[in-house]
Amino acid sequence: MCLGIPGRVVRMLEGYGGQLALVDVAGEHRKVNVGMLADQAVGPGDWVIIHMGFALERTDEQGAAAALAGLRLLGNNSNPAAGADP
Repeated sequence: MCLGIPGRVVRMLEGYGGQLALVDVAGEHRKVNVGMLADQAVGPGDWVIIHMGFALERTDEQGAAAALAGLRLLGNNSNPAAGADP
């Protein structure tokens, strides 16, 4: 199983054949390879789902919000025994 993290493209980086973008991921800018989306136009403002530094698919703002909500849920439930009586 792999988890994809949503991010919003800030700008395309020059000199990489149009395959590298600067993407805002939860407030941090990261370099992301968008080469797997070569059949789709990816540019500033677009949302992408990222895994291991690669954009796997485009999404919209609603899809990104749903993915972030799911990740938050996973984070909140990462230790189900927390707070349980021994």
